[in-house]
Amino acid sequence: MRLAAAWATCLSVLLLWPALGPGYVLTYDMVWVPDLRVGADALGLGTALPRAVPSDAVVGVLDEVVPGTVLQKLVLLGALVGGAVGAARLVDRLGTAGRLVAVTFWIWNPFVVERLAMGHWPVLVGYAVLPWLVVHAGRVTTAVSGDHASRRSLLALGVLLPVGSLSASAGIASAVVVLAAGAGRSARRTLVLLGLVACANAPWVVSGLAHHADATSGTSNADLFALAGEGGLPAPLTALGLGGVWNSEVVPASRESVLAWVALVVLLALAALGARSWWRQEEGRRRWALVAVWAVGWSLAVLTWAAPDLLGHLAASVPGVGLLRDGSRLLGLCVPLATVLVAHGVTRLLSPELAPVPRVVLAAGLVVHPVALLPDAALGLSGRLDAVSYPPEYADLRRAVGDARGTDVVLLPFSAFRAPDWNDGRTVLDPLPRYLHPDAVTNDELIVAGTTIPGEDPRAREVAAALAAPTPAERSAGLAEAGVGVAVVDRTAPGPVPELAGEVVHDGRWAAAIRLPGPVTEPPRGDGGAAVVVAWAAYVGLLAVGATGWVVGTVRRRMRDSAR
Repeated sequence: MRLAAAWATCLSVLLLWPALGPGYVLTYDMVWVPDLRVGADALGLGTALPRAVPSDAVVGVLDEVVPGTVLQKLVLLGALVGGAVGAARLVDRLGTAGRLVAVTFWIWNPFVVERLAMGHWPVLVGYAVLPWLVVHAGRVTTAVSGDHASRRSLLALGVLLPVGSLSASAGIASAVVVLAAGAGRSARRTLVLLGLVACANAPWVVSGLAHHADATSGTSNADLFALAGEGGLPAPLTALGLGGVWNSEVVPASRESVLAWVALVVLLALAALGARSWWRQEEGRRRWALVAVWAVGWSLAVLTWAAPDLLGHLAASVPGVGLLRDGSRLLGLCVPLATVLVAHGVTRLLSPELAPVPRVVLAAGLVVHPVALLPDAALGLSGRLDAVSYPPEYADLRRAVGDARGTDVVLLPFSAFRAPDWNDGRTVLDPLPRYLHPDAVTNDELIVAGTTIPGEDPRAREVAAALAAPTPAERSAGLAEAGVGVAVVDRTAPGPVPELAGEVVHDGRWAAAIRLPGPVTEPPRGDGGAAVVVAWAAYVGLLAVGATGWVVGTVRRRMRDSAR
């Protein structure tokens, strides 16, 4: 496994290279800041839907120990390397070439590249734990009866599941894998795994239930997020090749060329070639688990393309169904099976009857073929993942705003995304709500292909109504009544900025801050406070027990080995 880990590290560095430089990678939903405060929204106690629960809170705790700029690089690099080593573990019975091609395919595929471009780092962290969940969930056979190996796997799940559930979609994917790989052999075993899954997903599930009245989407917007074709491939075939993100701006150019067809043909050919040997060699339970997991991921992705109206109506009436509207987000579930089939196919091609030199050359070509078929993923997706530094002025802005005297902040223009010059014009979710320490009210409306998708946060609608008042004094009074004490104007963002009454406490090149005249109403918070606290206790407790048990068990085992 050392060679697999070394190869995984080389590929990950090649993929991320500009992102590993000084500064932060800011792209679409990926927003990291120097000191992320764990506020109400990060805990799921705000009025907005818990889209960054528990990821923001976890980062907010960790960046007290590791600087945010270093932590981001460790997370991105660790996710790619850790997942790839897990993929090699799934095919550890194969030779070196099979394990190495599993590493390459796991890292260098359209799903990883498109999710990186979208900034969905919690999804990629969840993706990284999938092969390890397959391994350990399948071993929890007699854990509750005292078997040592099974207890170790149970403790491993106590760490892997919380790490793999940093977002709702990542938590769903992790739950599907664990239950497919481990549940069903006995009622007791199934209940244990269900309990682990429930604890790992408790923060976002409980907070989401507290927002159930707002957790629905419009009926007419599902097609905007549906699985999309690439390079002339129909959407279902694109999904077979692990691509199909709805946002065409993040699709690599090579995926819009004939290389998309070539990549799919090569993938299907290798998978078909390796299917028989894999079926014979794989343990029965894991075999069916990988097939079931693949079927869930591909079917849900294609459903968004085949029946967007149905999904839209369900999302409008059933809270939480909107999590499935991003058609390709769950395609990570297809990668474990695809990886092992490709690895077995490569092993079949490398017949021992080949002469040594042709065999080595063919092996090298097969190991790197995913890179050759997606060449513009290299070097930070051809520069899309360049690291940048925040303007020094932002630190002054944060000091000027302070804690906003116990009130919240509103960001103007009242829109969700920015494309600042200091980020080389790349689109990113407004970083100021995370950069500033007070909680912020943000506009959760989205504009996709010229269509405005209404948001769900009732407080955002209240603030928007206040900003629409006819005079500066009335606007400021309306914001104060909504619990907003400071307005921050982003000078880099296009869009209307209504004039407000108040004291200017910061006036710089990039931003301005206005303290609104009082009195300011205490900011409202979301429902379910006690239940959310219990959910967080379950999440932290599972992680603590799993990590502590794993470390203690490892130390004891090494002490026993050294004493022999």
